[in-house]
Amino acid sequence: MSAVTDVSEIQEIIQNNQDYTLFSWSKQKGISPLAIKRAEGVYLYDYDDKRILDFSSGLMNVNIGHGNQRVTEAVVKQMQEVSYVTPACITKVRGELGKKLASVTPEGLNKTLFTVCGATAIENAIKLARLYTRRHKIITKYRAFHGASYGAMTAGGDPRKLPADSQQAPNFVHVEDPFCYRCPFGQNFGSCQYECASHVERVIQFEGPENVAAILIEGESGSSGCIKYPPDYFKKIRATCDKYGILLIVDEVMSGFGRTGKWFGIDNHGVVPDMIATAKGLTAGYIPFGALIVSDKIAAAYDDQPLMLGLTYSAHAVGCAAALEVLKIYEDDKLVENAAAMGKYVEQKVEEMKAVHPSIGDFRNTGLLGCIELVKNRTTKEPMAPFNAKPDEMVVMNKVAAKLKELGLYTFVRWNYIFVAPPLSITKAQIDEGLAIISEAIKIADEEVM
Repeated sequence: MSAVTDVSEIQEIIQNNQDYTLFSWSKQKGISPLAIKRAEGVYLYDYDDKRILDFSSGLMNVNIGHGNQRVTEAVVKQMQEVSYVTPACITKVRGELGKKLASVTPEGLNKTLFTVCGATAIENAIKLARLYTRRHKIITKYRAFHGASYGAMTAGGDPRKLPADSQQAPNFVHVEDPFCYRCPFGQNFGSCQYECASHVERVIQFEGPENVAAILIEGESGSSGCIKYPPDYFKKIRATCDKYGILLIVDEVMSGFGRTGKWFGIDNHGVVPDMIATAKGLTAGYIPFGALIVSDKIAAAYDDQPLMLGLTYSAHAVGCAAALEVLKIYEDDKLVENAAAMGKYVEQKVEEMKAVHPSIGDFRNTGLLGCIELVKNRTTKEPMAPFNAKPDEMVVMNKVAAKLKELGLYTFVRWNYIFVAPPLSITKAQIDEGLAIISEAIKIADEEVM
């Protein structure tokens, strides 16, 4: 495919976007976004046909890789039959997708409410938890992002919510994360007493267990830094939920559908939740779509009473068709298995990089959901940029990010984190290519090590 050679055409494309659209989480002037013409596999291509390795699968959602025409064909076929019917009607593909999901979810989670994205899956999980338990408080983590709608935003502790802080939704209670590398309780991994778990139970006791509807937690930590749960942490949280009659909601928006080398992040922990809220990898980003998967026990409670949840685009036939085909691609191409294998390879290669780069403080990874944390000093663990860093604190990391972009790699860089979350179809050679670019860029951070 030939490149666009008309500079004025490229400039018009960029100008139209900048003049007539708004950009998420960003100032609107002085930015230089990538202008993407096409994408295939693990690569993006701009209008000069420069090849860019997508090392974060877009926003950790393009799990099957870009440009898979099987999804295109499934969507077109569905649109030729019927694109939309109200959620009160049914389509063949809706039932097929529900049945397929039940075959890959943890045992006992067999019914799904289809949503339009991750945030709407979270919102409906919160509503359903409150309706089902007749309680109102939701326990969540400070270092988590659950979406940008008001309920989901408040549920997360991500500082992107702070500018809208005065409009937070009520009855969310935040607790500390089990962040072993930077333990908030000052304990050493391996000899700790799981204060991170007992802390959650104490907060529940303070808030009144009879008031707590659910604990909402990511199946595996994502954009907050891929914080690794210590062994048995999830089992302790599940036991606490069972003790007080509290529901366990697992946010699998980012960690679901093979991303962690299992169908769902929670599968790594030997725990069955009461609900799974998911999106992203469900359609691999090809179509906006989400799902709230609930336990049979919860579903049965609404056999003879109305389930007061609803969305205009719930179970949209085109979204269902895309999701069903994507699930088939995961199986046919053995992408879940590849994620597990390539994740081990990434861990091996980053361990080798640690010997070369003194700025690498920690690497936290599960499958292909990983994060390199850069520090100024490995002993003190002083971060290269602090949590919720201000612009003047991002100078070094901005240089690192610019170098990555210059060398042809796109990935999520946040504070002192570089994310490693490529499409699950990636090969060892492509991992080597990406890590070589990251290694070159990290040299900038190495110069700041004390």
